[in-house]
Order: sequence, then C-alpha cells, then structure tokens
Amino acid sequence: MRKNPNYKWLVLVIIILIMLAVPSFFWMKKDNKSRAELSKSLLSPVIMVPGSSATTERFNDLIDELNKTTLNRHSVIKIKVSREAKLTYSGSIGKNDLEPFIIIGFDNNKDGYTNIKKQAKWLNVAFESLIQNYKFNNFKAFGHSNGGLIWTYWLEHYYSEYSDNIKIKKLMTLGTPYNFTESNINNRTQMLADFIKNRATLPPFLKVYSLSGGKNYESDGIVPETSVAAGKFIFQNQVKTYTAITVTGEKADHSDLPQNKQVIQAIRQYLLKKPNKPLKPIKGKDNH
Repeated sequence: MRKNPNYKWLVLVIIILIMLAVPSFFWMKKDNKSRAELSKSLLSPVIMVPGSSATTERFNDLIDELNKTTLNRHSVIKIKVSREAKLTYSGSIGKNDLEPFIIIGFDNNKDGYTNIKKQAKWLNVAFESLIQNYKFNNFKAFGHSNGGLIWTYWLEHYYSEYSDNIKIKKLMTLGTPYNFTESNINNRTQMLADFIKNRATLPPFLKVYSLSGGKNYESDGIVPETSVAAGKFIFQNQVKTYTAITVTGEKADHSDLPQNKQVIQAIRQYLLKKPNKPLKPIKGKDNH
C-alpha cells in the first residue's frame, strides 16, 4: 500500500506547530507571572533625580531630615548611570520598607537641552532595571532643578511604555527652569516649546507640584520665577492637578532648596503616604 505524501507534510506541520507552541506557552506563563507580581506589589518608591552638576549624594541631607520624623525609616538605593548606560547600584530596600527613596544620577550631569534628552534616555534605562528588580506597580517622582526637566521629558517620551502596568501617582519639581534662564515668558526656548507641543502625552491622572524658591521676588538666585512658573503651560488643564508653591525663609536659594524646611514638609505632606503626625498645610496656589 502506497503512503499518501500529504501525510508526511501534515506530520511535519504538526511538529513545527508544537515546537513553536511550547516556547510561546512558557513565555506567556512567565509574562503572566511577572504581571501578577507587579499587580500584587505594595512597594511605592519615591524616585529622585538631581539637577545639573549634582550626584546621587545630592539628597542625603534631605532624606536624613525626613527620616528624623518618620516612624519607619525610608531606605535608600542609589543608581549611577554611565555615559554608556551602565548602571551601578548601591544601598538596599529594608524588609518592611514599602516607600523607599531611589536616587538616579548620571556621569554626564551637564546642563543643556541636548543633555537633558540623553539623561531622560538614561533615566529610562535605570527605570526599566528597577521595575525588573523590584516589581512595583506605582511610584512618585521628585526632581530638583534640571531633574524636573528630565522627568518631564521622560513622561512625554517614555512613560507610555509602562503606563498599562505602572502608575506614576505624583510628580514634584523643585526650582525647575522650564524656560531655562529666560525671564520673559514670551521668549520661549525650544525646550519649553517642545514640552508644550507634546503635553497631550502626559498622564491625565497625574498630580503635579511645582515648588519654587523665593529668595527674592524675581528668582531663587539662579532660576527666574517666571521660568519655574512656565510649567503651568505644560501641565495645567492637562494633568489631574497642578499646584504651584513658593517656599521662602532660610535656604530659599536655588542650591539650598532641597534642605529648605518648607520643601521637606511639602515632601512629607504631598509625596509620602502618611506623615506620623499632623502637619500644617502649606500655602500654595492650586490650579485644576
């Protein structure tokens, strides 16, 4: 009896389908497990990015002050990103710490719009590594000076990669020069124009807090007040809430802002889950 040649082809097709199906099955299983881990995570880190010329040590004093009045100390992880996008980790997350501070700094921490784009790309490399290692499904962001610009660029160009599974709840910027050193809002830099053009990509559920230093009525000594205020053209009526706050008093100049008592209070009040004692509200202007 002569065998049907089509039978051989049918067997071959079945074998090929099985070979393709098995890896797909294990990939789906692994992907579903990863998604399940992500959804169950109670971790809600505060991820901080310093400004130009600053390192991962920039927020040491700020975190020390926050930990002085916190029942459960916030642990700290620092990540340094090289020019080749290589990551160097230091520190660890404590066993019972659900709200650690994670600081991301860059070897190339220079100023300028071109560098901010590069730093946002490096931030994304570090962020991807973090979610693989710690499986969190939400976080808060903090950026001092250019750190706020880096976060804004990242939100407009990279966050969509993660938005289905990971929610950014709040963004706090501190002394962030959205129009660089330009004091006339009518003279918009290319960076500000681009931020405004791409604002529709910002997550609509985001709460934004923009803090500026009130060393005098015009600036924090380096960044013009109008440059910080230009953030409203990016966020206002685009995100859930946009709140502008001016901090004054001691350490209200640009470089000292992370150590300013009002800034530390604002972080406790607006970024962290629960302060361990009632805090006085901070005066600010809330635009919805």
